[in-house]
Amino acid sequence: MGKLLSRRAFSGLGASVAAAACWPMQGALAASPGLKDYGRAPEFAGIEKWLNSGPLTMQGLAGKVVLVDFWTYTCINCIRTLPHVVRWYETYKDQGFVVVGVHSPEFAYERSTRNVQDAIERFNIRYPVAQDNSFTTWKAYDNQYWPAFYLVDSKGQVMRQHFGEGEYAEMEAAIQALLARKAAG
Repeated sequence: MGKLLSRRAFSGLGASVAAAACWPMQGALAASPGLKDYGRAPEFAGIEKWLNSGPLTMQGLAGKVVLVDFWTYTCINCIRTLPHVVRWYETYKDQGFVVVGVHSPEFAYERSTRNVQDAIERFNIRYPVAQDNSFTTWKAYDNQYWPAFYLVDSKGQVMRQHFGEGEYAEMEAAIQALLARKAAG
């Protein structure tokens, strides 16, 4: 049987190996954390009502970095992601970052605009929310999950996707990278 490493030794070894392996590519990795071109972001379609803003289009958001967040207000997984999404919006909104929450109801009572407005207030959401009761935008993105995140660069390309909870640091790093890329021009 081989020699076992303690947790401390292993974590130190991992950090050393990671630092050595990443040193020459550090700039490249920082510039594209998990980014991949998934193609053009679809337009918002079939939106019953816009909350917290007037109607938006992807074309009108050109030049901005956009996070499209498919959610519904009774989904526990969505609820757990909202503090992160709200924080990203508040942190980066003045740097050309926009969050568009696409509320796609799982249950009939979630179609009520009043209920969605109450949820927006309860969760302190200040970014635009599109009420997609007919699932038209959901279908345009070929989405299948709550929550689902599509990060769009300033040229309108979906550059990162994530489904479910987690990967908050990775998503924030991707937001920062796309904002830096946008600023560099």
